[in-house]
Amino acid sequence: MAGRFFNLDGTASAAGLARVLKWQLGFHDEKRPRTRGTGVPVPAVSNDGKALRRATQDALTWIGHATFLIQLGGKSALIDPVMSQTLSTVVRRNVAPGLDWPALPKIDVVLVTHNHRDHMDAPTLKRLGSDPVYVVPRGLGRWFERAGLRRVVEMDWWQEEEIEGLHITFVPSQHWSRRGLTDMNATWWGGFVIERGGLQVYHSGDTAWFEGFSLIGERCGEIHAAMLPIGAYAPRWFMRAQHMDPEDAVRAFTALGAAKFVAMHWGTFKLTDEHLEEPPQLLREIWERSGLHDDRRLIPAIGETLLLDR
Repeated sequence: MAGRFFNLDGTASAAGLARVLKWQLGFHDEKRPRTRGTGVPVPAVSNDGKALRRATQDALTWIGHATFLIQLGGKSALIDPVMSQTLSTVVRRNVAPGLDWPALPKIDVVLVTHNHRDHMDAPTLKRLGSDPVYVVPRGLGRWFERAGLRRVVEMDWWQEEEIEGLHITFVPSQHWSRRGLTDMNATWWGGFVIERGGLQVYHSGDTAWFEGFSLIGERCGEIHAAMLPIGAYAPRWFMRAQHMDPEDAVRAFTALGAAKFVAMHWGTFKLTDEHLEEPPQLLREIWERSGLHDDRRLIPAIGETLLLDR
């Protein structure tokens, strides 16, 4: 049933074929020189996962793109796990995953924000297997059940569930969904707020700027760390309706009222026109102009673990 779901403002922001061709063929005023999608130096650290497998500290580990290992109160969750070297055999990975398979702890919960292939990677999900609980947007449960991943919980916006000791809220984002030719917006999209023991983190999924960030902050309470996308934004005339740029991400952080900004969604896959190294450079410039304290902004290296506190 295509077209079932919409954004908070009633829109569905997927671009039509004509706009995609206009972008890809360069028939617009924001055209940039082509830059490499692989072999681009991006900060990365070696992480053997030894400390993570003990799961004794509250922490976030950036695996790359939108993939995070979230550990709260001894529970381990993977969000938007993509461990493959290519997306649909087309887009190659620029940097290897920050944790390889043997480094991963036992995964209690897997959260998927939406069905785009850079966030919902079938080979990765099938390798994770049937042990974790899979938390997915409304409409996606059938895909997981068909894949043999039957411990699945579908969620609507603002729905709250206690799953494997984690308090999970599915919250809106400004985006769209599509996985095949005939399923445009047939499943929902969003972000997750995850809490355990009074420590609360937020992962936005893919999103444009929207007024919902203020709503999330108001309804969910204090957010100790917000994982926000800073890449895949150029050209703006095309991407503004679906992806934030660093300036939008800073606005979102302020609207959320979060304690820490954790940058993501850059450096791993080249999906748009900006240079892979550009997003964190712009973020630092915008942050300085905004007068925010630097200790509130975290730009992890791929593979880096960030310890959390209140």
